This record gives sequence, C-alpha cells and structure tokens, in this order.
Amino acid sequence: MELGRVECVQSYEIVDSEEIHLLPDLLRHFSSVSKPHPTTTNNNNNSNNNSNTVASAVHTTSVHELLECPVCTNSMYPPIHQCHNGHTLCSTCKTRVQNRCPTCRQELGDIRCLALEKVAESLELPCKYMSLGCPEIFPYYSKLKHETLCNFRPYSCPYAGSECAIVGDIPFLVAHLRDDHKVDMHSGCTFNHRYVKSNPREVENATWMLTVFHCFGQYFCLHFEAFQLGMAPVYMAFLRFMGDEAEARNYSYSLEVGGNGRKLIWEGTPRSIRDSHRKVRDSHDGLIIQRNMALFFSGGDRKELKLRVTGRIWKEQQNPEGGACIPNLCS
Repeated sequence: MELGRVECVQSYEIVDSEEIHLLPDLLRHFSSVSKPHPTTTNNNNNSNNNSNTVASAVHTTSVHELLECPVCTNSMYPPIHQCHNGHTLCSTCKTRVQNRCPTCRQELGDIRCLALEKVAESLELPCKYMSLGCPEIFPYYSKLKHETLCNFRPYSCPYAGSECAIVGDIPFLVAHLRDDHKVDMHSGCTFNHRYVKSNPREVENATWMLTVFHCFGQYFCLHFEAFQLGMAPVYMAFLRFMGDEAEARNYSYSLEVGGNGRKLIWEGTPRSIRDSHRKVRDSHDGLIIQRNMALFFSGGDRKELKLRVTGRIWKEQQNPEGGACIPNLCS
C-alpha cells in the first residue's frame, strides 16, 4: 500500500492545505513497515515466510494500538475524533471529556480522523475471546458484532437474588454459586423439593430459591420464586441450562406440583443462562401456580404455603432408524 499523505479532516467539510492535520504516530508506523520482497530461491522461502508473518503480526498489533481509545481503552469505531495535535479518541468519550483533548487539553472541535478510519477497514483481527477458545478472525468493523454473540464469551452469574456482576466460564460460575452465594448443589436428574412460607401474601418480587443440579455431565439451575403477575400473586418454577442455547435444546425437563388429589404438570426445554433470569421469568416459560391454587395444594387452613415440587431432567437422543428423538432417562 502506498501512502502519499494522511489527512484527518473536519467532518463533512473540504479544508485548505493549511488545515490538514497529520497523524504523527500513524505516519511513523507506516514508514517503519515495508512491503516484503519476493523470494527467488527455495532455500530462503521458509525464512522469508516466517519474517513476513512476524512483520504482519507486528503491523496489525501496532495499528490496533492506534485504534485504542486512550480514555476508555476500547477499540474506536467511526466517527473517530482527534484534536488539532493529532490525538484521537472515540465518539463516546468525546462527550465525556467536555470537548477537551484528554492528552494535551486543547479544544477538540469537530475533526474526524478519516485516515485512521480508512486504515481500520483493512485490518483483520482475532476475536477478543481467543484466549477462551474462539478461533475466528474478522474484519475490524465486523469483529464487534461477532463478539456480542460469540459462543466463547463469558457467562453472567445466574443467581437471581441480587444483581451479581460476576462473569466467567461454567466451572468458575459453579464454584462461585457454591462458595459465594451458598447455593445448594445436588447430583442426579430427579428432584423433590418442599417450599414453605408462613405468610403467602408477601410476594413482592421475592426470589425464593436457586438450586443447582449436576447430571449428564452438565449443570442446571432450578429457580422457584413468587412475584406479582399483573394484580395477581403467582409462584413460578423453571429450569435454566448452564451453557449455550444450542446445547440446551438437547435436554427436556418436567415439573409437577399438587395436593388434595389434584396436580399440575409442566414439560419444556431448559433455557440457556445466556437469557437473563428476568427475561425467562417475564416470558412465563415455566410452571406458574396461582396463589389460590397454591393454597389449595397446601391444604389445611390456607394460611401457610406448603408446596412440594417434583421433577426430572432427561436428554433427548436421536433415533438412528426413524429420526425421532427418544428420551435418555437418568438412572
């Protein structure tokens, strides 16, 4: 690529030569990186290829550093702004620094660095979750969109009793739930839980319980809580899978609650913890019990809630002959 001169011009305006602003770091970078010379002998082929690979890596890394906002340290995307001295920053941070360059304190004005925006178009960078296993490489302007959906991105803590900001992989989150949130851990694919509440009228968005089950080599979160659904207080139980949505579809579960010769049964597919607890709850994707029905199941004078919820988890297996899914029940 031949570089005559780098122009960072004010947005949407044509400027005179006196108003052209150079980006010194960018110029120095390109002047220090030269094109590789073509090889003429096989003996030098491997060494030249290795040198070219190293030069390419250094080239990409150096330009990527230029594209890092000095304020938030995130990658910059158009519009990229700069001051009269050539210091750049992202559009989000421009509004935060009150139109003053954070490096030299000069007034920023409304100058865009079109050269740096153009350079970014030529870059291909690895996903930022490469260290977690993602092998993908993307054009600079496509990378951000991928990273918001990358299957290797960390999971958020599934605990619903507080706004926990912890993120990590599944083994880390399992240990975090056990050690920090003191969540009950169980092995096996069946469960039988009894929920008791002395004052069933208190249901102001109160999360009751989270239990983690380990079966089929995977982890599942069983939620049970009380909240207001419109004007009516309800109780809800649902299961979330500690993994991605595609994996979650390999499993099914059932929930059953009853008493006094009556029962309700729910069957469904666990939702991935990629979906927030609130999103699952507000979609009503689970076993929902109206309070009057819950008190009926509780028996007695209906002044105390006593619910027994049973359930099981199974894995759907593909039948190689008929193509139908058959359940693989946990022993």
